Amino acid sequence: MTKFKIISPVDGRIYAQRPYATDAEVEQALSAAENAAILWRSLSISERGALLRGFIEAFNGHRQVLAEQVSWQMGRPLAQADEMDAWTVGGKDLISIGEAALAWRDLDGGDGARRHVSREPYGVMLSICPWNYPVSICVALIIPPLMAGNVVLFKHAPQTALVIDALNAAARAAGLPAGVFTALDMTHEQSSRLIASERIDIVGFIGSERGGRQVHAAAGHAFKPFILELGGKDPVYVRQNVDIERAANEIALGAFGNSGQSCCSVERIYVDDAIHDRFVEAFVAAAAATRVGHPLEDNPDIGPVVSTVAAEAIRGQVQLALSSGATLLHDGDRSAGSFATSAYVGPIVLGNVDHSMSIMRDETFGPVAPIMRVSSDDEAIRLMNDSRYGLTAAIWSNDIDHALKLGQRLEAGSVVVNQCNYPDQLLPWGGIKASGLGRSDGLFAYDGVTQYKSYYARPLEEA
Repeated sequence: MTKFKIISPVDGRIYAQRPYATDAEVEQALSAAENAAILWRSLSISERGALLRGFIEAFNGHRQVLAEQVSWQMGRPLAQADEMDAWTVGGKDLISIGEAALAWRDLDGGDGARRHVSREPYGVMLSICPWNYPVSICVALIIPPLMAGNVVLFKHAPQTALVIDALNAAARAAGLPAGVFTALDMTHEQSSRLIASERIDIVGFIGSERGGRQVHAAAGHAFKPFILELGGKDPVYVRQNVDIERAANEIALGAFGNSGQSCCSVERIYVDDAIHDRFVEAFVAAAAATRVGHPLEDNPDIGPVVSTVAAEAIRGQVQLALSSGATLLHDGDRSAGSFATSAYVGPIVLGNVDHSMSIMRDETFGPVAPIMRVSSDDEAIRLMNDSRYGLTAAIWSNDIDHALKLGQRLEAGSVVVNQCNYPDQLLPWGGIKASGLGRSDGLFAYDGVTQYKSYYARPLEEA
């Protein structure tokens, strides 16, 4: 039996050791899912909703334990590690929305014929979850597909694998029929075989660009639908007519929060030439005020990044930028000598950057903020679009109407004004280009996990 270790970035110790599922266990789970699919889709929408509300409440009962596990497994400060509100509120909202979104629609053609449209489940869905928001992200990968009548096999990232124990326990406690939801620790090879298998009908993946491309290749070859929410190199443009200090403080939070380990973290900052120097001064002050520390003892603003390997990759990208002419405006990094491991990376601010540098092209996924001076709206939009990614893009401006017009020119799945790092639960969430395919959240969460079915009935003419 192959085992894997969860190495805590907090202190470098083995936090947990777990066995991967055997091939026989994967087969058993898949067969159970196939058997459960007919029963589950036959339930009414309201019946599925009632069972899923119980699932949400049962998982909520693990709130305190999960928060501590999140801190130890991926390093987020304990005071910020409770993601359960996003699961409970978001999940219940999705159920309520689903009860309306999944209802049959009647269309009147005015000719006496009956026309109906229904949303039908695909069948067995494989959902693959990342480690960076290991509880809240579960909502999008579990609730809409189940509510729509699919059954779900669920794989979590090995780094945060303990979450699946609480999910499985909650599914049992809520009385979900056997096979409707099963979470397994699977190897990369096992999940790849499932993606390519004809027995999996749809795949949902949230994670890295590299992983998304692998899913795309395997699922596309098997001629099946997939939803991909991938990474980003999300830009912010700060126009001159803003409250500089407020913008700097909030953008710093968007860049450094969760140690920069969010798909929509701020990773490129473009500032109007007229306010550039004042903005940099305010932003560096915000970076300097961001406290790094032990996530369970120091009550810091940020803890370590997910691993020492990730930390060294971040530092390597920064050093490459510096060797190419970038300027170190603030060095909040802390070496291994300051903490138990070298996974603790403090906020780093870079200036004198350009798009020839990896730091402006490739996802960093760490607390690094490169700042670039621009002379006009046109230059800012051109540079913001000069990326293979397109998840979110933000504009800070007192002229909201003008900012929204600029937003129409941005190549991104979401455009936000005077905000950043902000998925709104009512709006569709997802990216374009290398940031993914498909959307989640709100009413739009049901688009990707269902397929339309049409009904047409023409009455026989009376003799």
